[in-house]
Amino acid sequence: MKKSTKENLHHLQEFSNDTDNAPLTTDLGVRLEHTDDSLRAGVRGPTLMDDHHLREKIMRFDHERIPERVVHARGSGAHGFFECYAPIPQFTKASFLSKKGKHTPVFVRFSTVAGSRGSADTARDVRGFATKFYTDDGNFDLVGNNMPVFFIQDGIKFPDLVHSVKPEPHNEIPQASSAHDTFWDFVSLTPESTHMLMWLMSDRAIPRSFAHMEGFGVHTFRLINAKGKSHFVKFHWKPKAGVHSLVWDEALKLMGKDPDFHRRSLFEAIEEGNFPEWELGVQIIPEKDEMKYDFDLLDPTKLVPEELVPVQKIGRMVLNRNPDNFFAETEQVAFCVSNLVPGIDVTNDPLMQARLFSYLDTQLTRLGGPNFNEIPINRPIASVTNNQHDGFGRQKIPKSRVNYFPSSLGGVELTPEEEGGHVHYHELVEGHKTRERSPTFNDHFSQAALFYHSQSPKDQKHIRDALTFELSKVEAVHVREQVLQNFAQADEVLAKEVAPKVGVKLTVRASKKKEQEVSPALSALHLQGNPYAGRNIGVLLAPGFESASVTELQRLLKAKGAKATMLGEFHGEIKGVGGNIKVDKTFKTTGSVHFDGLFVPAGKKAIDALTKSADVLLMLNEAFKHHKTIGLPKEAGPLLELTMVEVDEGVASNAKSFVEALKQHRHWDRETAHIPA
Repeated sequence: MKKSTKENLHHLQEFSNDTDNAPLTTDLGVRLEHTDDSLRAGVRGPTLMDDHHLREKIMRFDHERIPERVVHARGSGAHGFFECYAPIPQFTKASFLSKKGKHTPVFVRFSTVAGSRGSADTARDVRGFATKFYTDDGNFDLVGNNMPVFFIQDGIKFPDLVHSVKPEPHNEIPQASSAHDTFWDFVSLTPESTHMLMWLMSDRAIPRSFAHMEGFGVHTFRLINAKGKSHFVKFHWKPKAGVHSLVWDEALKLMGKDPDFHRRSLFEAIEEGNFPEWELGVQIIPEKDEMKYDFDLLDPTKLVPEELVPVQKIGRMVLNRNPDNFFAETEQVAFCVSNLVPGIDVTNDPLMQARLFSYLDTQLTRLGGPNFNEIPINRPIASVTNNQHDGFGRQKIPKSRVNYFPSSLGGVELTPEEEGGHVHYHELVEGHKTRERSPTFNDHFSQAALFYHSQSPKDQKHIRDALTFELSKVEAVHVREQVLQNFAQADEVLAKEVAPKVGVKLTVRASKKKEQEVSPALSALHLQGNPYAGRNIGVLLAPGFESASVTELQRLLKAKGAKATMLGEFHGEIKGVGGNIKVDKTFKTTGSVHFDGLFVPAGKKAIDALTKSADVLLMLNEAFKHHKTIGLPKEAGPLLELTMVEVDEGVASNAKSFVEALKQHRHWDRETAHIPA
């Protein structure tokens, strides 16, 4: 019997209403017994294609937003090259790692994770660091981040993680921020995220520029040599400029003053010939040592401390050319974890296994069809000959009538392994089908503690301050409590210090105090690099300045690989004693947050004029507050009287001493100098 219109409407209303506390089901209503682990062959085995729940969940996630990327939407890219200077043919037959001096073209895309394309660069977030190597044997994509670990252990949880950190669905707030209830609710119930949260709360989450951050492959990969022998490997990018970060207040101000700060810094550095550079390092682990450590190599929430396995530097990457068109290159570039070349293979890391499907699948929505690799930015330099002829976005015009294999009418041929044909590593796989996590993944707090204890006291304070800021924005008290209970497992003092600041009464069970292990390699102090690379100094000009002091500063900075930007009240030339100088930016259109230091040239008349500018006084105050180097000549007393600037090791009286003080990057003693005891 046909239902009435009223009954049909009631059915639609029921279908459209979500119900709290209802059983979790698939899209077709199949109730789920477990959703935290993908289906695999044995607890440490590969993920299985017959996991319909995993495939459905990630497929929906990959296609839920168009046209921008679901994650990593806000990106910046550049072309360059990779040069191998310490080949490792004993470990891999990958051609780009097998010959000294070999150059391989690359394209790199940096990105934030949580924000949309229109969000600000300087949000507290993980940064994507994805590199496409255009090798002789095809494209290899190292799709990594600026942090060596991740929030979750199994890719089936990735949609949940991203849904929680994205703007909340009922009001689309907040943008590009993890400081809200749903994110912290999810991670509070996912203790495996604690290690990654330590990194996210650290200054690594607010880098000074892309050139000042490390990159990591995150997962454990395999290297395969010409004899078929396998070694495990972790990939690292080490910046030649060192690891440096913004101050949190500075990052917040840049969101308003210049939301394109990182993108602009990268673009301008390349245009000016100050090419960012990284070294590629590898941690190589024999297969026999797979279970040697007190953590599992397949667990993506764990890193391999460099004190256990040193990083061997095998090459360098230089970014030396900006894209000609942002959309055609940076926006259309398609990175896929499954883009592998002979000599590099994957492992059974359950997060990596899901990414092998997800990244390939998501391109279908973003780029309109299966031929996205024919877009110029994605094309390999290796020749492509296959039987694929059709599909949306086809650019190559096939001439053969054969679009199948095998064929006696012509077409393509197979390549034996010994002649470069790709084969997967012959790994033994056995085990029951199971939704179960390996017990070797169960330690969620030891490496979180290791990272925290390896930081300097200043950096530990910044982690506590960031955690206080984030949790202060969480409205649900029980979520704050659970988060701090997790952090207490890593460091009880940290949790107890933050708790009263966020209105939480923390009860921590007494536990046997462990000896605090540290890894000096995890501290940014270990990664200082070239202290001048990429530095930009703002020079505050007014009529009557002494041009000789500016010329001297420019000479010294140029010799060090840094630059000076001329600032004035208005555009045009400013008359100085000994010569005029053209203004690059005005006081109204910039701020101290754009620069690594401020320099006031000598000249009493000019200094008197600067004292009358509220913008100049604000810039000097902010530069001092953000611990930056300031150059003030001896006659700058009137400026000192009107600002909070106090003479210390970071306040220099001439160009030479200013450049020497600039080596420090920040003068952190100011952070505690004015706090009452």
